[in-house]
Amino acid sequence: MLQSSLVSQNPPFILIRGGGDLASGVALRLHRAGLNLLITERPQPLAVRRLVSFAEAIYRGQIIVEGLTARHVQTDDEALACFAAREIPILIDPNLNLLSASQVLSAPLALIDARMTKLPPESGLPVAPLVIGLGPGFVAGQNCHAAIETNRGHFLGRVIWLGAPEADTGIPGTVARHQSDRVLRAPADGTFVTHLDIGSRLQAGQLIAEVSGTPIVAPFDGLLRGLLHAGLPVECGTKVGDLDPRNDSRFATLISEKSLAIGGGVLEALLTRPEIRQKLWI
Repeated sequence: MLQSSLVSQNPPFILIRGGGDLASGVALRLHRAGLNLLITERPQPLAVRRLVSFAEAIYRGQIIVEGLTARHVQTDDEALACFAAREIPILIDPNLNLLSASQVLSAPLALIDARMTKLPPESGLPVAPLVIGLGPGFVAGQNCHAAIETNRGHFLGRVIWLGAPEADTGIPGTVARHQSDRVLRAPADGTFVTHLDIGSRLQAGQLIAEVSGTPIVAPFDGLLRGLLHAGLPVECGTKVGDLDPRNDSRFATLISEKSLAIGGGVLEALLTRPEIRQKLWI
């Protein structure tokens, strides 16, 4: 990130690592509460539910999700302009170089690791006054200050101040009696090729995409709720698509109830700390 000519301006902000659908649900809730947010992403995000993922701004330049605009930025000035316009700046910075390189964006009030890698983070507690981790891989008191439960069920969205969220089950949540078959995965290594767009209504057996000549077809009738960007290299088993058996077109463009519940947990964690709470809206 380039340095800014607006060095005197140092607005309070929350840093979110990752711009996928769960991260975007968190961002939407926090932004609606009046907070400034900055999202960092990799050069080629692998978000599947792209129409509800702010990561899509990396490809398009900007994306609007439920009325909220995220914009790909490359300088501090551009990020500050987004804050002023009540938009979310998103930049390519997978290694958090901004924490040492930026003049005005090097000191977030809190860091939310929403990448859902399901592995322990490479960064730890010192990167921000409050570090919040989403889901498996995080242990509150060790590699984050607070962890948020991301598994569906009674504990979804709860804040954990000591200990770890539930382990990754590897099994998607059940929707209309469909579970693992809702998730499309790459059948081989290769380049991802698409034949349909997100929002398409599907019939069982219909061709959706392919990898290295191996087809990916719809396992049941429903709505194509998410699909990876065409042209990306994928490995066998990579999640590349998401089907919804409810066949409601609204669900392709609306953030899920799971994402919003997790966002509520993050907001609770932020407001629980008085030293953070008193600075959020300065």
